[in-house]
Amino acid sequence: MAALALGLAIAPLPSNAADLVYDPTNFGQNVLTAARALQQVNNQIIILQNQTQMLLNQARNLERLPFSSLQAIEQSLARTQQLLTQAQRIAYDINQIDQTFQRLYPQGYTGSTSSQRLIGDAQERWQNSLAAHQDAMRVQAGIVQGLDITRTEANALISASQSATGSLQALQAGNQLIALQTKQLADLTALVAAQGRAQNLEGARSAANQTQAQQQLSRFLTSGQGYQAQTVQMFHQ
Repeated sequence: MAALALGLAIAPLPSNAADLVYDPTNFGQNVLTAARALQQVNNQIIILQNQTQMLLNQARNLERLPFSSLQAIEQSLARTQQLLTQAQRIAYDINQIDQTFQRLYPQGYTGSTSSQRLIGDAQERWQNSLAAHQDAMRVQAGIVQGLDITRTEANALISASQSATGSLQALQAGNQLIALQTKQLADLTALVAAQGRAQNLEGARSAANQTQAQQQLSRFLTSGQGYQAQTVQMFHQ
């Protein structure tokens, strides 16, 4: 066994073993080249990640808002408009207003105007004022009934804007909130118009009644007959 071990120890090396020489400079250059290649690979990976994130952000920015209140806003505006168009007797029409005022709200009555005409005009003016006040209350009731819808839509839009995932969703939510505010302004305008119509008709009625009263007083004073009591007959069945 000792002889075998000694033989192995002194056995000659392979012929190419003597050619393997360690070169520190070459080894360092190889390591540096491999490190640079690895860094380039890492840079490419980072670029791809950034591009992927950019595409995802663009997709989010182009994503539409899943909630829309435009239909509810349009329906509410249509109801308010319908209430205005249903105005009784004197509508929101310039030609009709001019014609009605010329007939029922004259600046003065002549002496030839019959008592029946005076009484009939006064009755129509009273009916116009009464109808206008009813119309104003109907508009008020319609707006009050729509407050719950307005509050619900506003809360939903605020929630949608806060949870928006992209610029398009945020923009759409903002636009719908502006539309909701516009609807509220339209309701307020309708309410002011209805109340103003009722007040104006009542004021015109008061002025026309004063004109009529002056004409009736003038007739009473110039008739020469004074006041005469009239006999009222009662019919009994």
